[in-house]
Amino acid sequence: MSKSEIDTLYAEVQRRMIENGEWDRLLHLLSSKLSESGWTDELLHRAKDNSGTMDPLSLRAILQQLLSHAQTTVPLPVKREITILIKQFVKEQFDK
Repeated sequence: MSKSEIDTLYAEVQRRMIENGEWDRLLHLLSSKLSESGWTDELLHRAKDNSGTMDPLSLRAILQQLLSHAQTTVPLPVKREITILIKQFVKEQFDK
């Protein structure tokens, strides 16, 4: 599959998820799971620590510092659960 075909497929899946409310449901579930696991609080504390030593204070710099940490520290059970739900959605949408 070419990059353009992948981008088109991604856009179609995202469009369908948004149209039927699945996008918002999964986003809310992800947010809840991350909060329950303490991930959100840990990331917030890291941002506060980083901003306390930053001069001048820059939101862009804080976000850049947190991005890779945030992506690599999402708890594996949360990733798995959301991934399974996305796969189920895609299967239901495209196996019709």
